[in-house]
Amino acid sequence: MKRLADILIAICLLCPCASAQEGPGGGVKAVNLVFYNLKNYLAMDRRVSGELVLDAPKPAKEIEHILEGLKAIRPDILGVCEIGDPDYLADFQSRLKQAGIDLPNTELLRAKSGFDRNLAVLSRYPIVANHSRDDYSYHIYEKKFPFQRGVLDTTIQVNKDYQLRCVVLHLKSKREIPEADQALMRLNEAQLARSHLDKIFQTDPKVNLVVIGDLNEYRNEAPVKALQGYFGGRGYLSSLTLSDQYGFRWTHHWSFADSYSRFDYALLSRGISPEVDRKSSYIHHWPDWDSASDHRPIVISVTPENREIK
Repeated sequence: MKRLADILIAICLLCPCASAQEGPGGGVKAVNLVFYNLKNYLAMDRRVSGELVLDAPKPAKEIEHILEGLKAIRPDILGVCEIGDPDYLADFQSRLKQAGIDLPNTELLRAKSGFDRNLAVLSRYPIVANHSRDDYSYHIYEKKFPFQRGVLDTTIQVNKDYQLRCVVLHLKSKREIPEADQALMRLNEAQLARSHLDKIFQTDPKVNLVVIGDLNEYRNEAPVKALQGYFGGRGYLSSLTLSDQYGFRWTHHWSFADSYSRFDYALLSRGISPEVDRKSSYIHHWPDWDSASDHRPIVISVTPENREIK
């Protein structure tokens, strides 16, 4: 496996897109890492012109507004949730390329929830390892549940000296279901994801790791705290505080309740923290954001050079 990884990295480094580029000041060009809940970019029953249509795709107008937002950001690495099957991922990738955003490397993790709301990563840079898991499960009393969307976990070779480990999550929604308490399900999923992260830090305590995702939870609640780990402990993840151009920090709007919440997060390992430019990281807002999704994308600016951990 190590030999195969070395070969992949060598091939990657021959590709111009894998080389570190200079920024305006002559330093290494920053990488835009983006997370975005696409809101049902998949086949589902929808109302179209007042009529119920079975297995209808996401409306073209909504996709147009997604692309409008992403064109302003120009992601280098894009993590998404609520994407459909491989055909939908290929469609999204193709539309991005037509819009001038070429992300040729992809990884898709299929959900175990019975709905095709999946996780994916699209990257300008080569994906040299995939550590994703779709087989985690837990029990609530006597009933067994799958980790619905699983843990998408990839290693991306940004340049010859810099790898970024990107973990994408989409925890159980706040929607009530008869089978179990939705909050307890979300906590169990967060704990499973934390166990996955602990194994990473046991192998590489200085790993350049970012957890991005829709956690469907508030900053002070147990699932987010479980994911972060023990403050000061090995593998503790700091929460990146982001805001839009107006200073607002919400990422999700629930129109039924007219509620604005921060559900989308970037959690940083100690190894990557010095390389994140907090002033250039933000929540992206544009006039038609709510015509694209009920979430707004988060943007994390990473300078791909290993810096000393202080």
